Amino acid sequence: MKRYGMAIRLRPEAEASYKTHHRAVWPEVLERIAACNIHNYSIFLHAGTLFAYFEYVGQDYKADMQKMAADPKTQEWWAIMDPMQEPLATHGEGEWWTALEEVFHTD
Repeated sequence: MKRYGMAIRLRPEAEASYKTHHRAVWPEVLERIAACNIHNYSIFLHAGTLFAYFEYVGQDYKADMQKMAADPKTQEWWAIMDPMQEPLATHGEGEWWTALEEVFHTD
């Protein structure tokens, strides 16, 4: 299992809509997340920054993320979410959400 943390900005005018959508995430999107070996997925919000945390339990992260990105229902969900977000200035090439370095963990 590998832990992932990511961050992105939430556009201020989109906060209410973003929260409303995430109170009722589409079942197909939740099923795809699970099918792509992601567990314990959470998104937090603070001062306009979204922080996502999840645990990946599969064997091929890149292939699972490609499978997720190819899913039509996930693409539909992202088409709604993406305009509400803007990448951090420090995001890497090809990143939407900025990957964060894990510097501490305890069980």
